[in-house]
Amino acid sequence: MNQPDPAAPQEQDWTDGHVARWLPVLPGLDPVVEGAVTRMKKLSVHLRRIREQSLLDFDVERHEFDTLHKLAGRGGSAAPSELAEDLDLAPASVTGRLDALEKRGFVRRTPSTADRRRVVVELTESGRTTWLGAMDVLGHEEERLLGVLAPAERATLNDLLRRVMLAAEADPDHSHWPH
Repeated sequence: MNQPDPAAPQEQDWTDGHVARWLPVLPGLDPVVEGAVTRMKKLSVHLRRIREQSLLDFDVERHEFDTLHKLAGRGGSAAPSELAEDLDLAPASVTGRLDALEKRGFVRRTPSTADRRRVVVELTESGRTTWLGAMDVLGHEEERLLGVLAPAERATLNDLLRRVMLAAEADPDHSHWPH
């Protein structure tokens, strides 16, 4: 991949215009901070739109995808109580979700081999395929976007964002980050 010439004028994006409009209004505005934060917000919105479109394309509701995602993250099987904890929902809400997902053929519930009073929720092949399909759409877009950076630049970006997130997570007023 060709590296950009640092001496060449940089191509402008929407955020450059945004920052230029606000500098005269807010003379104390740090254009680098405003630019970085605005770009992070816009990228987040862009990726959310891609995710929402992928859910439409795979005919899956957001809450269905979230449940499949948490289940996949536990290796494809979990107790309903574990899913309730992962989703930060009441057990009754998870039961309703699982009923709907089972009707669609995305999950199956089987008695636990360790405790007959409990059930294990498992992703079916259809559930896994639907989850992976929706994930792939977003993954391809993430690869496309970060593909403009060299591998070392991606690693640096990741490290820099980690430092920013550590500062955000250290704020006691924001201790309830989503899992």
